[in-house]
Amino acid sequence: MSERAVPESVAPVRRSAVERRILAAALRLFAERGFDGTSVQGIVDAAEVTKGALYHYFDSKHDLLYEIHHSLIARQLADLGTVLDRGLPPREALRAALTGLIVSTAEHIDEAKVFTREMHRLDDARMRSVREDRRRYHLTFRTLVERGRREGAFGRGTPADTVTIVALGMVNQMPAWYRADGPKSAERLAEEVADFVLAGLG
Repeated sequence: MSERAVPESVAPVRRSAVERRILAAALRLFAERGFDGTSVQGIVDAAEVTKGALYHYFDSKHDLLYEIHHSLIARQLADLGTVLDRGLPPREALRAALTGLIVSTAEHIDEAKVFTREMHRLDDARMRSVREDRRRYHLTFRTLVERGRREGAFGRGTPADTVTIVALGMVNQMPAWYRADGPKSAERLAEEVADFVLAGLG
């Protein structure tokens, strides 16, 4: 598998100012109140648009939820692709990918929170799409670990798949424990986690 695997289907989408306001309002309310606790009228009021404007761009609340998920995974895949395009040695590339993912997740913690808590609300087709994109990220990250093993940058202890599950699993759980006002900045936390993962790789 090629390490550079960011398909056009998940490329970040350019949106109008009205779309961005609607999505920002939906994201904030989903994070604060949950999907079930948020009404279309509440989103319209928070975005200061009409229902007609909302339905011009989005079919339903479920459509908004999917777009939030899509935005998150598209950004993550694009960021990973940017790291791989730099042609860094495996150890530096893995550090850059992991620290970038942690900092980005911290900066977009509400998206990550909604993603983790509400993903089960998606219909079957959209759930498959999200899972395929997440699997693509997982496989690309794992391939980077495997490349480091082949080139002698990492030891041959813990299997690459286990390293990937542990590293990405920790990031996926950030909404449960990360606080922007905590004792460590996102950047410092990212470097410490990368140190931990790389130390485990030898």
